[in-house]
Amino acid sequence: MRDAFIARLTEHAKADRDIVLVTGDLGFGVLTDFAKNYPEQFINAGVAEQNMTGLATGLALAGKTVFTYSIANFPILRCLEQIRNDAAYHDANVNVVAIGGGFSYGALGMSHHATEDLAIMRALPQVTVLSPGCLWETEEITSALPKIPGACYFRLDKSHAGRTGREGEKLEIGKARQLREGSDVTLLTTGGILGEAIACADSLASKGVTCDLFSYHTISPFDEQSMLSSLEKTGCLVTLEEHVLTGGLGSIAAEVCLDASVYPKKSKRLGITGGYCSKVGDQNYLRGVYGLTAADVEASILQTLKG
Repeated sequence: MRDAFIARLTEHAKADRDIVLVTGDLGFGVLTDFAKNYPEQFINAGVAEQNMTGLATGLALAGKTVFTYSIANFPILRCLEQIRNDAAYHDANVNVVAIGGGFSYGALGMSHHATEDLAIMRALPQVTVLSPGCLWETEEITSALPKIPGACYFRLDKSHAGRTGREGEKLEIGKARQLREGSDVTLLTTGGILGEAIACADSLASKGVTCDLFSYHTISPFDEQSMLSSLEKTGCLVTLEEHVLTGGLGSIAAEVCLDASVYPKKSKRLGITGGYCSKVGDQNYLRGVYGLTAADVEASILQTLKG
């Protein structure tokens, strides 16, 4: 996803000199060509994420379209006050790009696990929260970001579901994408774990259990109607996310159901539980630890359907 983002952003930077990329001393190799070809549109703010965000806000208020870029939690948790008070409050076009969503940097330990970020960022008013599941979604969102007013949070994952865009399809910010159609389960997912969800849905279909599978590339604003319409048909809601259950996709879905007085007959939220992860390993290993692989999700859905 990181490479897809940089490639698409480079295309837009060539055509729009108001696009500025600010990094927190990160991206050597990945950002080298961008910095070389567009030196006036690139700033290395150093390991100083709070200053990076304040700088980005100033540039945005001066008319620039700014992207801040760093690993996992560093561009958000270290400078949450600056995002809230400077960028979001002033509706500045600051696009906070976090690479390494979920367990992407699993081997580096909990300091690099971005597993609470969606809950934190969606709690901020006037911030658009985006979490693509594939390379195509990443590219299309990158193209849309300069046109979205106000601050945005863009969560990029190491894993992805390949390219799920269909011929002639247009991605709409705030509108979930339906990738499979079924009658038994409404399955919602966000982020790179979409690949596991697709594999799960296809395996279930071979067993006669079909899913309405939605990729929620936009967390805030949330597409309520797609989920509610599907639930009228299936009556079973399952959410899947590489994120803590508190405040994430599953929480949003539950909130929407409560506000709409829609109560699924069966439901299950799949995500990270049990406190901070003290285990070290790659993303696939840690997904297995928390029961988030395609096989694990399939087993959970079958058990949920049995009631």
